[in-house]
Amino acid sequence: MKLAVALHPTGSALLAAAVEFEEWDAPEAARTHVSRLALSEKPAPDALALLQVQCLLQLLQAHALAPTVIVIDGLVHLDAQDTPGLGRHLYEALGGRAAVIGVSKATMAHMPAQFQVTREDEAAPVTVTCVGIDIGAAKARVRAMHGKRRVPTLLKLAARVARGNSPP
Repeated sequence: MKLAVALHPTGSALLAAAVEFEEWDAPEAARTHVSRLALSEKPAPDALALLQVQCLLQLLQAHALAPTVIVIDGLVHLDAQDTPGLGRHLYEALGGRAAVIGVSKATMAHMPAQFQVTREDEAAPVTVTCVGIDIGAAKARVRAMHGKRRVPTLLKLAARVARGNSPP
């Protein structure tokens, strides 16, 4: 099983959504899952990544999910020197049981071209970072994902579900 996941903060909680799929080119989710982590106060920026990992772990545990690959809406590494981002923290918290591929829409001027993927005919690439899987394989998987736009269909769905704009 593979998951596309996204997080969305609200005033009092952090929401995580997972979209389950089997094939890389799947146009629809097999299932969707949502988890909510209540926040007592707005987290400091340096604590946010740890809360996000906690929320994702809660999601996996609550729904008994054991994916082989997790595609996150975000970064695994923040730069070419492998500075850990959300995806790397998640990978380590899972003990390396699932590869993590990060897909970011943000323009990453400090990231070399080897981390960019152009999907279909879109001019603007996405940045792909990963851990537990070769970068070439990760880029091929992201390129193979369904959708004619810059961001794969199932990653967009995960973001919508996390924002509460689509039923789980």
